[in-house]
Amino acid sequence: MSARDILDSIEPHFTKGGKLEKYYGLYEMVDTFIYTPADVTRGTTHVRDGNDLKRTMTFVVIGTLFCVLMAMYNTGYQANHAMEVMGLVQIDNWRSIIMSVFGYSASNPLSNMVHGALYFLPIYIITLAVGGVWEVLFATVRGHEVNEGFLVSSMLYTLIMPPDMPLWQVALGISFGIVIGKEVFGGTGKNFLNPALTGRAFLYFAYPASISGDSVWVAVDGFTAATPLALAANGGLDAVHAAGYSWVQSFLGFEPGCLGETSTLAILIGAAFLLYTRVASYRIIGGVFAGMVAMSLLFNVIGSDTDPMFSIPWYWHLTMGGFAFGMVYMATDPVSAAMTDTGRWVYGALVGIMTVLIRVVNPAFPEGIMLAILFSNMFAPTIDYFVIQANIRRRMKRHAKV
Repeated sequence: MSARDILDSIEPHFTKGGKLEKYYGLYEMVDTFIYTPADVTRGTTHVRDGNDLKRTMTFVVIGTLFCVLMAMYNTGYQANHAMEVMGLVQIDNWRSIIMSVFGYSASNPLSNMVHGALYFLPIYIITLAVGGVWEVLFATVRGHEVNEGFLVSSMLYTLIMPPDMPLWQVALGISFGIVIGKEVFGGTGKNFLNPALTGRAFLYFAYPASISGDSVWVAVDGFTAATPLALAANGGLDAVHAAGYSWVQSFLGFEPGCLGETSTLAILIGAAFLLYTRVASYRIIGGVFAGMVAMSLLFNVIGSDTDPMFSIPWYWHLTMGGFAFGMVYMATDPVSAAMTDTGRWVYGALVGIMTVLIRVVNPAFPEGIMLAILFSNMFAPTIDYFVIQANIRRRMKRHAKV
């Protein structure tokens, strides 16, 4: 018996009048995840497009695959390198027991990948399980379908976590992001904030010690390493170069940082895929990039004798911290971003400008992309409103002339 036959045989229990009617959303989630939905538009009077919501979300997840691979490899590389530097290997937890088979060698790609996976997978599994429970719970109570958008939120949320984040805090953060950032507003399509960033922002302000500081970026107890962005905030590019980080190394992603944010190369590969499939808006990405470059050049011209961040060139802002990841995967969220074409340029530019502004002017918060996107999310409806009103006025003037 095939999976289709099994699903068809139990479907009557979940449809209207069945004893499991209130759990139809759970059945529908499994059915449509495996197969194409049965209810599709067939009439000739309708516009039909094969790129439905499920496929769109699948494309986003596919677009993150290179980031996922790099997240595991770089996390393992940083951990193995730290173990080599410390010269100490203790068999005191389940990860070390597994790694005793592969060894702690930063020059061994397999060892790096396995070691990194031992940190990435638990965070992702917890995120998927806890967030999935909230999604199913709200869908069941409301009698709605379980939306595939959570698959994207769970992946993005995982990739912006530090590798050594306590798992109970991971669960708390995704709960806040899903419930407070999305479900209280009605679910997918009705939230005005990015759920993944909302969860991370909650963790940043509720548990700053677990998501900031030099000790959270390398998943080895007793070893600390500052990110290039933190080094730049304290001593400029001289401090970055003194720590042994080149721009090429930063671009490739072999540096401490959040799981999926370090490799600009992997992110740009994902961006090319998302742009090709038209899932991401090139206007938003272009606006974010243009805003960042313009603001960086402005601060370079102004200069400062006390703040080394004023002198950081735009191409370093691109590769440091989570800027590239936020530009490609977070700012382009179709729900919380601007909807109009002109509004997307303005919205993107606001994100880029705010990111550099926070990084340079605010000495206590070297990273700015997270707050910049959440700030711009709140203004996205206002931006669209003024764009639409301007378009209405232009049409009225054109009509008056006729």
